[in-house]
Amino acid sequence: MSKILILGGYGYTGKLLAKHLLAQTDVEIIISGRNLEKAKSFADVLNDSRVSIRLADASNLNSLTQALQGVTLCLIAAPVTRHAETVVRACIAAHVDYLDIEFSSKKLSAIYAAKDEIEKAGLCFITEAGYHPGLPAAMIRYAASKLDVIESALTAGYLNMSNLPYSEAVDELMEAFIEYQAQVYKNGAWTKPGSWDMRSFNFGEDIGGRACYSMFFEELRDIPNMYPNLKETGFYIAGSNWFTDILITPIVMLGLKLAPKRGLRPLGKLMWWGMGKSKPPYVVALKVEAKGQLEGHQAQVNARIAHPDGYELTAIPVVAFLKQYLDGSARKDGIHMMGHVVEPVRLFNDMQKMGAQVIESLDLLHLPI
Repeated sequence: MSKILILGGYGYTGKLLAKHLLAQTDVEIIISGRNLEKAKSFADVLNDSRVSIRLADASNLNSLTQALQGVTLCLIAAPVTRHAETVVRACIAAHVDYLDIEFSSKKLSAIYAAKDEIEKAGLCFITEAGYHPGLPAAMIRYAASKLDVIESALTAGYLNMSNLPYSEAVDELMEAFIEYQAQVYKNGAWTKPGSWDMRSFNFGEDIGGRACYSMFFEELRDIPNMYPNLKETGFYIAGSNWFTDILITPIVMLGLKLAPKRGLRPLGKLMWWGMGKSKPPYVVALKVEAKGQLEGHQAQVNARIAHPDGYELTAIPVVAFLKQYLDGSARKDGIHMMGHVVEPVRLFNDMQKMGAQVIESLDLLHLPI
């Protein structure tokens, strides 16, 4: 039986990952972190014979390597990007597969620096998993599976949550803003890293149309290479509310540039507070708008995935992917982005069964003669 150690298993997202894994798979789960008392308390709540606990300190190579003994996969659910190299080294030393839900260039650098060792050891490292990054590339591949030829594929995200506590995961999100990129792929080439684009997306009857700003994820970089006829792709994020978009966001972005270390937590709390002032509907959604050819006709694919809880919409796609990993269909040696290696149709079907809302349409476009 496979054994998955969830690093940060008693955190907000870690708890959801554990619950869905127990419900959807037959794996053994180890709840781990630096606080054994919290790990035990959550394990007691789960009350399942497949659950155990272990002490694991991501900042200590020996501690983490020891905790990974006998483990199949290390699932990173804790904000440990500052210890990314240690986590990577521990997984290699313990000969354990790896999956993270972190958004960090520092983490990617640490993983790819060990590329040769990972491949030589026959290990599977999955990165950029979760809501975003994670789903944008999978949604483009999903839309492509509905068309004979895909020519454009734009993805967009809407995040509006209420009364959610500030966590260390928000600190990592703020760190990502320090290196914010807004590239999009247009006319066969990626725009300059410092450029940005703005578009309007209709997220459905409950949300309506929203102005969205371009945001780059590394998982999108190779999408044009996968689909040679693709002329346009990218990711766009909707604003929260006028107060946050016009006043708070510029202050936060400037503050992070001037004081990236000291300002991280206070600026993060300011941003989180501002986002919490948004009005209903409280939902997290991701959509793809794709166009191309189907049986000789111009066609358009629209698909939306949504859930009221953003943490759930992080955990659900990860567990849906892990079902493919556990049966071997998505386990491949080397380093892979989740959105590149997962089978997208099965992913969305499993996500729907786990509580995510999936809406899609396929329409033929009648062009004027």
